[in-house]
Amino acid sequence: MTLHVALLRGLNVGGANALPMAELRALCEGLGWRNVQSHLASGNLIFEAEGTRDELAARLRTALAGRGLDVPVLVLPPAELRRAVTGCPFSPAAPKLVHAGFLYGQAAIDRDLFARLAEPGDGLEESGGLLWLHTPGGFGRSKLAQRLEAIAGVPLTARNLSSLGKLVLMLDAREETR
Repeated sequence: MTLHVALLRGLNVGGANALPMAELRALCEGLGWRNVQSHLASGNLIFEAEGTRDELAARLRTALAGRGLDVPVLVLPPAELRRAVTGCPFSPAAPKLVHAGFLYGQAAIDRDLFARLAEPGDGLEESGGLLWLHTPGGFGRSKLAQRLEAIAGVPLTARNLSSLGKLVLMLDAREETR
């Protein structure tokens, strides 16, 4: 079995697409996935399974749809998550101030929209299928956070650097026991 990471977009956000993590893990185990772990309630999974990234993402999305949930799924190899953490183009004061947007397609960045919404110190960088957003004033208060997909020009799912770091620690612990 191969180790994978799944990032679910819009799960348990603002009361929409609600699913307890225990139920999500059980759903994944029902797909034949093994050693399923979750991090936070927003749909971050580490699991072992056979299949391509696209096949695994489609299987989970179909299973979620069977529960009435419309949740896009992105499956990544552990190396891609590690590359994201080590490739951050910003040096934030706190890891929660930088978000990596994992893109579901080719970005078409609207730099004019970014410039209109940005506060002093905000930064935006695209690199290797990721859209990085630095919001020193806080992601929750940023106008950019609310319009990130419009800026990217493509759907994405974002995670802050702190969450990504914790997922990498979970991967490291998993790989040490393999």
